[in-house]
Amino acid sequence: MFESYDLTTFKWILLALSGLLIGVSKTGLPGFGILIVPLMAMVVPGMKSAGLLLPLLIFADLFAIWVHRRNCLWRHILRTVGPALAGIVAGFLLMRSIGVDRPGSDVTMNRIIGGIVLFMLALRGWQTRFLTPDKQDRIPHNLPFAFAMGFLAGLTTMLANAAGPVMILYLLAVRLPKIHFVGTSAWFFFIVNWLKVPFHTQLATLTMETFLLDACLIPAILIGGILGLVALKRIPQHAFDRLVFILALIAAIYLLLP
Repeated sequence: MFESYDLTTFKWILLALSGLLIGVSKTGLPGFGILIVPLMAMVVPGMKSAGLLLPLLIFADLFAIWVHRRNCLWRHILRTVGPALAGIVAGFLLMRSIGVDRPGSDVTMNRIIGGIVLFMLALRGWQTRFLTPDKQDRIPHNLPFAFAMGFLAGLTTMLANAAGPVMILYLLAVRLPKIHFVGTSAWFFFIVNWLKVPFHTQLATLTMETFLLDACLIPAILIGGILGLVALKRIPQHAFDRLVFILALIAAIYLLLP
């Protein structure tokens, strides 16, 4: 089983770790989300890694939207989900032009994923260092800004499942209370991840083998969800964020190498 993925013991460890981090990021430490993308690409190269990760994210999203089922401000979803769909289509066209099984496509996509992760790390670093609460109201949050952020979120989530920092920037700009910030973000990604399913199916990055492998990782997600709740109460957020930043940077550089 899973012959097409050529899974070694080390790759199984990385997959289990990715499942744990998905659970942790959904329930307690969202910063871990950016590390999952390059880890998965190290196990399954190219755009197949995005297809493998997508059902796991949708499964984890179910917990997030159940917890925050009443905390979503739908006007912000409506402003961004249309442009996000346009970004998903643009990402799909780019992935189709590269080709799933074309020689060299895995290297090309790994470098695109690595570049996106580096961009998101830079954006997150800028947000953390320079975007203090007193400066957040300087970010434009008019309709063109919402459209631009929605499109960029759709493009980056289609290519690499890595749109978190983009939506963080938008939600910071509109100054949502914390509970609505988390709830709106959870619902946005739940909707957008489902919108990506037919495109990944068309690219053949979602297959029965993909779902079977994802099913093996569900226990790791559940354990990670519990660990995230514990960590949220006991461990400083900044310590985890710094560690994740360093590890994701190393993994992204690895993907960019020949």
